[in-house]
Amino acid sequence: MAGNKRQIQEINAGSMADIAFLLLIFFLVATTMNVDTGIQRMLPPMPPENQKMEDIKVKERNLLLVLVSGNGNIMIGTADNQQICDLRQVKDKVKEFILNPMDAENLPEKVEQEIELANGSKWVYLESQGVVSLQTTRDTGYQPYIMVQNELTRAFNEVRDEVAIKKFGDKFENLTEDNRKAVAKAVPQKISEAEPKTIKK
Repeated sequence: MAGNKRQIQEINAGSMADIAFLLLIFFLVATTMNVDTGIQRMLPPMPPENQKMEDIKVKERNLLLVLVSGNGNIMIGTADNQQICDLRQVKDKVKEFILNPMDAENLPEKVEQEIELANGSKWVYLESQGVVSLQTTRDTGYQPYIMVQNELTRAFNEVRDEVAIKKFGDKFENLTEDNRKAVAKAVPQKISEAEPKTIKK
């Protein structure tokens, strides 16, 4: 009786390894990985060792404070005159501060900057001495902080575009490397980030 039992045939699993391998390759190729990237910022050079701290201070008229609070409110203005501002207004306010088109006394000074061009000629440009100081509180969220950072960068980029079109007839990103360096020297991206503040409730 025992000899009459049917023998169960073994399943050929040789191709299973191939299928698993192909599926693994497919998922590796088809899956996208989110990579966290930081904010690109060029750090200023170290001041000379013999430079006194008083010399580093920025004049009040040359400093625009942008404060992002914990509840997402944006305050913008000078040290003694800050107003609540909508995110959509940040770029235009920063541009007006940098350019100071009417040479207002409460907006940044302009200093003649002599820039050497690739063809050997000199370009004299009135460089704004304005510095934008981005400040946060300890409970400021990452998202509003990044959104304000983007608006500040956009403001400087638009100013660079305007200067590039006026001087070289094209947008900043379309210029040659030498001309981009010249425009970047004329319109340096002066964004300072202060230590987070603790605001008493």
